[in-house]
Formats: sequence, C-alpha cells, structure tokens
Amino acid sequence: MDDIDIMLLKLSTSPFRSKFTLRNKEVEYIRKKGLDKIEEQAEDIIKTRLAPENILNDGRQTPMKNHPVFIAMHATATCCRNCLFKWHHIDKERNLTDEEINYIVNLIMRYIKRNLE
Repeated sequence: MDDIDIMLLKLSTSPFRSKFTLRNKEVEYIRKKGLDKIEEQAEDIIKTRLAPENILNDGRQTPMKNHPVFIAMHATATCCRNCLFKWHHIDKERNLTDEEINYIVNLIMRYIKRNLE
C-alpha cells in the first residue's frame, strides 16, 4: 500500500466521506470525456479553487454534485483548505506547492478509478 491507498482507507472509515459516490450521471460523463480529460479538469479545479492561499469562500467553494471531481473532492477531504489541513496536514496559510497539487490530483484520480470498477 502506498500513501494514497492508506489515505483512501482512512477516509472510507468516515461516515461523512464514505457517503459520496459517483452516480450514473458522473460515470457516464467520465466515460464520455475519458480519464485523461477528467485528470486535466481535476488539476484545473485544484489550481483555481484550492491552491491559492486566500480563498474568499473557503469551505463553500466545492459543489457537492454534478461533476465527478467535485464528488471526489468531498470523498477525499480535498474540498477546502480546512479539510486539507484536518485530513492531510497541509498548511492553509500559504499557496499549495506543485507537489501538493500533484498529490491531491493523484488522490482524486485514484478515488475516481476505484469507483469506476
């Protein structure tokens, strides 16, 4: 098991995090667009909604439905800077590093791939 597998296991024990699942609508969207496009979208969403140090509406910037990345962000506790700090110990008083962005995108994509199986 790598760090992402361990984190996904921890997250699966949370009643709140474990209630998020990809619905048929999101699965169909992934199949239509392809995983490469979803990964591009995930990176863009993380860079614009999560990476900046100061997010005006932190805690409310991630919708809870209608896109597979949004569902995955809530399931993986990468939906806001408070959750990132609580679950992933990523400081919220600065911009995210490229390494942290890559970790988050990889975590989201692993969650999505597992939920497609």
